[in-house]
Amino acid sequence: MKSLPLTALVALQLALAPAAAAKLSKAESGMAKTVAAEQERSLALLERLVNQNSGSLNLEGVEKVGAMMRAELEPLGFKVEWKPMRDTGRAGHLIATHVGRADTKRLLLIAHLDTVFEPDSPFQTFTRKGDMGEGPGAGDDKGGMVVIVAALRAMQAAGTLKGANIEIYMTGDEEDAGHPIEKARADLIAAGKRSDVALDFEGLVRDGGADMGSVARRSSDSWTVTATGKSAHSSGIFSAAAGDGAIYELTRIIHRFRTELPEPNLTFNVGLIAGGQQADLDAGGIRATVNGKTNIIAPIAVARGDLRALSPEQIARVKAKMTAIVADHAPGTDAKIAFDPGGYPSMAPTDGNRALLAKLNGVNRDLGLAEMAPLDPLKRGAGDISFVAADVDGFAGLGPYSTGDHAPGEAVDIPSIARQATRAAILMSRLSAEKR
Repeated sequence: MKSLPLTALVALQLALAPAAAAKLSKAESGMAKTVAAEQERSLALLERLVNQNSGSLNLEGVEKVGAMMRAELEPLGFKVEWKPMRDTGRAGHLIATHVGRADTKRLLLIAHLDTVFEPDSPFQTFTRKGDMGEGPGAGDDKGGMVVIVAALRAMQAAGTLKGANIEIYMTGDEEDAGHPIEKARADLIAAGKRSDVALDFEGLVRDGGADMGSVARRSSDSWTVTATGKSAHSSGIFSAAAGDGAIYELTRIIHRFRTELPEPNLTFNVGLIAGGQQADLDAGGIRATVNGKTNIIAPIAVARGDLRALSPEQIARVKAKMTAIVADHAPGTDAKIAFDPGGYPSMAPTDGNRALLAKLNGVNRDLGLAEMAPLDPLKRGAGDISFVAADVDGFAGLGPYSTGDHAPGEAVDIPSIARQATRAAILMSRLSAEKR
């Protein structure tokens, strides 16, 4: 591979400049050196991962990326299992377990093998452009998997991996979960119940140029409102006989959502709307077929959208409000709301999560890096760590920083790989030494 500006030398400077302050142990200084020295190796792994398409629906491609990760983890002493999930419509999950001392904390590392880019996407290959590495999933989440490997290799070299209890869960369907989701996430939820700490290796978020700490992630639910009315000649619209029609009813409902639902940490989007004499959604709820005429009162209108909230209590409260609004019908109409099964739960900002950020900030201080403030949950989407949030303290965003995620041109910030791997190696070494 070609040499990089700001690779090994700068990564070493970033990681080791603080060592002179004697804040790092010998092992921790060694981990920083290993991460820096292996930066080119990490980038070679990233390139191989990115160049293998693993769109969520490319089941064979996801399995191939899983095999690449198996090849990285087994030499580090992990027992690796592939959990097939073909019966959910997805490839499966990679589960890797490292058994250490019996009395120390058990760490759960979470990442994902799949991307949003399917084989028919024109965006398929890794390209290095200065300090950025562009490619499908370069940041989300193949960069996160590279950070995990780099951190674990540094721990092994320093001797801190040997006693660590670590379970790694890499899902094959984070971007488009299999159904039913209860089955698709059952093993991850079980892993959370037997763990003491969950660390999520999706991307680092920066706000105003500063690295931020993610101690919360909002939920992700989808909803469908179907409004119905009387089909009649348009000249009778608003009359007692004809009523308001389905499109006016749906519009009224959406307006009430917009004006009556807002509260802190809540968003609700309308992503698709259709109405007319006929309106049909496809099985996935992402396409609509409609027809109608200007002189016919529309008898049906449908809207689909999402709902994102910060806690189970907020989710339940807002869903109840939405249901009440939909039940209050305009003349001559009816409406119903349905919430899709299998949404992503929330990861509330608990004291335990904040304590993890405090420990990471201890690592930052010892590395001479700026402390990370808690990220506003509105600035982060849903993720797999939320499935274990009810059972274990967690922290999200230990992957590298990237730009343009989920779109052609997605690019990872290459120097952030070494910085995040160094942070993660030291944090995991310290956590894994703590008593349960």
